[in-house]
Amino acid sequence: METTFTRARRLRREMSPPERKVWAVLRARGLSGYKFKRQVPVGPFIVDFLCPEKRLVIEIDGDSHDTQINYDRRRDAYLHAAGYRVLRLTNRDVTNDLEASMRLVLEALKRT
Repeated sequence: METTFTRARRLRREMSPPERKVWAVLRARGLSGYKFKRQVPVGPFIVDFLCPEKRLVIEIDGDSHDTQINYDRRRDAYLHAAGYRVLRLTNRDVTNDLEASMRLVLEALKRT
């Protein structure tokens, strides 16, 4: 059975195209100097991107999230209880307008 850490490592290697676009902006403090990590284990879950300083999780949701609404609710509830805020963007949002998506991330970062 794959551990959470092993799975996170695999997910870092196998990022989707929209996740790669977002990471290209976030990596190396590329968004206004905020540090982000990718595919980070948080409890039993792995979050797409995490800004530890602001406790902000960014999730890039593909079409599969349309059928896993209850799972996402449980996951978000866990993350909120652990003190994280969750910002969800869709693959479509990132692919069609990366700049607008990054503006939303920046706004969320500044709200703390």
